[in-house]
Amino acid sequence: MALTNVLLVSQIAGYVVGLILSLCIIVPMSMHLDEFNGHCLLFSSGHWQEQDGQLAVAWAPRAYCNYVIVVGVIMFLVCSVQIYRLSMFMYKGMDSSFLSAFLEAVGCMLMCGLVVSAAVMVTLGFMTWCQNIVERFPSCEDAAGQNIDKVDNITTRGFYIEIGTAQFGTWAAFATMVGLAVFSTIKVCRYHQLENIQVSMYRERQRLVNESGSPAAHDGRSTPPLDGH
Repeated sequence: MALTNVLLVSQIAGYVVGLILSLCIIVPMSMHLDEFNGHCLLFSSGHWQEQDGQLAVAWAPRAYCNYVIVVGVIMFLVCSVQIYRLSMFMYKGMDSSFLSAFLEAVGCMLMCGLVVSAAVMVTLGFMTWCQNIVERFPSCEDAAGQNIDKVDNITTRGFYIEIGTAQFGTWAAFATMVGLAVFSTIKVCRYHQLENIQVSMYRERQRLVNESGSPAAHDGRSTPPLDGH
């Protein structure tokens, strides 16, 4: 299989994986917001009340969870478009142009930045929440399903699995986007190499044409005749 086909198949496979991982971000984060009555646990803190054993939460802005979901939606759309686009290229037996490959490489690098920021946000935000939980429970997972905040009417049944899944999805998506960025960069470098080869061949052809049109070439001699001989 030619290098072009290998890169194309690798890119399609990478975008399929990215599409699945985007759902691992969108679905659990949306479920978390619904179960927590619109509150986002990322970077939320609080203290345990001695009189009733409830957690008085100072909720962080919902924008943290919304940002993670938006990044997942963007990744889902990008992967869907790229899967269709690259599949059509493979079906037609062709490949993208240099400009298209360059824009794709830039887009993958931008997605890497968005996804890694979401991954760091989920990881650090979840750690902040769990620091409060472990003050009362042996581990953060043990608080799942416990009625720890009656005032805000939240359901804690699945928060640990949901945020854990989103955390896995964001970091795995980052690794996938890095791989796709590498594939796109390789394709750009290959196009650049082919362009240099074409330029070199054109210059060599022009040199041969110029040499064939010189007077020495018409006289059948490689060097001009010497006087007196």
